[in-house]
Amino acid sequence: MTVTTDSVRSALEQDTIESHLNPVGSFDVADHPVPTGREEIWRFSPLKRLKGLHADAPFDRSTTSCTWNTPEGVRIEGVSGDEARSLRGISGLVPNTRFAARVLAEVPASLVVDVPADLEVAEPIVISLDGKDASTTEAGHVAMRFGAHSKAVVVINHEGSSAMAAVVEIVVGDGADVTVVSIQDWADDAVHLAHHQARVGRDATYKHAAVSFGGDVVRMDANVTYDGPGGSAELLGLYFADAGQHIEHRLFADHNAPHTKSNVVYKGALQGEGAHTVWIGNVLIRKVAEGIETYEENRNLVLTDGCRADSVPNLEIETGEIEGAGHASATARFDDEQLFYLQSRGVSEKEAQRLVVHGFFNDLIRQVGVPSIEDRLLTTVEAELAKNVLQDLAAFGRES
Repeated sequence: MTVTTDSVRSALEQDTIESHLNPVGSFDVADHPVPTGREEIWRFSPLKRLKGLHADAPFDRSTTSCTWNTPEGVRIEGVSGDEARSLRGISGLVPNTRFAARVLAEVPASLVVDVPADLEVAEPIVISLDGKDASTTEAGHVAMRFGAHSKAVVVINHEGSSAMAAVVEIVVGDGADVTVVSIQDWADDAVHLAHHQARVGRDATYKHAAVSFGGDVVRMDANVTYDGPGGSAELLGLYFADAGQHIEHRLFADHNAPHTKSNVVYKGALQGEGAHTVWIGNVLIRKVAEGIETYEENRNLVLTDGCRADSVPNLEIETGEIEGAGHASATARFDDEQLFYLQSRGVSEKEAQRLVVHGFFNDLIRQVGVPSIEDRLLTTVEAELAKNVLQDLAAFGRES
């Protein structure tokens, strides 16, 4: 690509400068070559472990069961044919990965979630996917539409064994208040490629929480754009990688409207030989996006030797007329001062480590805002610690 003064000026005038981490997309699968790993958006992903989902693996008939509850006034059902086709791209998604383009082009059905305008849903909408066979590659598409001034919480649970490519599209109407929680608690052999795309309306509030514990390889893209001024997006994430696991989260907040907000907070812990986490955060502030506020943060806690955490925050700014923008990233082992403080009060080293890990995650867990999910996450963190820190603690107790 040749860049000239005229091409830059033209792009600025049209407000079409593209993000280097989110290249221009296409619905045509042929426009997306099979990734080689040299591409910027694929360089951290272990392609050989993806079972071909990133390339041309067949999307076989699903072996994963899907169940849900249906609160009063909400429509949830599987659709196909013209209705399914009409839902493709409702979030403004134009795929920039081959797997997402294939899902939109090849999956014959969609699960649609419709919440009418002004409806406040009293209980969480829970969609549960239970995989049966990780040797079968499959794919799915979910479309969620929330009417103006509605309020709802949707929880997507992923469990069992599966090799799945998925696209989830979310449209948040003007003034709506929506929370979407995606929990990846797969079995150890699962592979999951996912793209979540949200379009946030004028004065709407959107919260997306990605929680990844299970699976052999999990890669999730969580993107957001805006339909008008006043929209606010909060992107939260919590992950815990064990030996050999690869967990990758990629975020993109595209401020394409003025006076919008985004806040990104992701926290992860790693333990065991070969545990690998990747966090790529990107915020694009376009020329038209005056008066916006944004901040992105990633923190990683390394519990044992042999782990690797890649953390890359990015800001791309096309206008200086903003309220504020910033980012932070840190990867570290246990805080010696915190451990010393606890041990000086009679707490053993391993118990002190356990308390530090809980403290590291607790504030983020409480921000999810769904009490039943918060309790589950606290229990899951304890279970993850039992694989390493608490195991050592139990051994220490036996020795003493």
